[in-house]
Amino acid sequence: MEQVTVNQQHEQSQLRVEIYSMLAHLLRKAPDENAINWLAELDVEDTQHQTNEMAAAWPLLKLAAQKANLIALEEEYQDLFIGIGRGDVVPFGSWYLTGSLMEMPLAHLRRDLAVLGFQRDESVKEPEDHIAALLEVMAMLVEEGQEHFQKTFFNRHIAPWFEKFFADVKAAESAVFYCAVGELALQFLTVEKTRFLEAK
Repeated sequence: MEQVTVNQQHEQSQLRVEIYSMLAHLLRKAPDENAINWLAELDVEDTQHQTNEMAAAWPLLKLAAQKANLIALEEEYQDLFIGIGRGDVVPFGSWYLTGSLMEMPLAHLRRDLAVLGFQRDESVKEPEDHIAALLEVMAMLVEEGQEHFQKTFFNRHIAPWFEKFFADVKAAESAVFYCAVGELALQFLTVEKTRFLEAK
């Protein structure tokens, strides 16, 4: 019985890593043909360990991928997250927490990343508080299995602003495919928030 529990925990952790990584990939840049094809063929039936809201979000993302056009996706991502000057939504923690970029939340994040042993990739231009970067860090922390570090990082750097951010993504005028991405992200991160609230 104990071995089954260990296996279940491992499978659940791997699923969490995959979801964090997938969302980070979709939020880092517009998805390419391989990503869209993979999403369009998702098996969305196995949702026994998920909330009803999260289980309902998977078919929406699958359908959005099936209807997606790569050129339109590039334009949607550009309008939504980059724009001219800025996009419909600003994907940085400092913006949501202070109303400005490159503020104190970014300094706190950089300090915590250094403590965790993460170094900035010089090829990445965006500040480290980009939502995709934060999700990438969470994927690595879950992979390493340190629950305390996961909880601390999530509660400090993601929990205070993800709900408003993804609500804005879903409501953005230019969002079509990313409405579905935003809904899945919102539901998944809400599950994670509950997990860490319940964790000792």
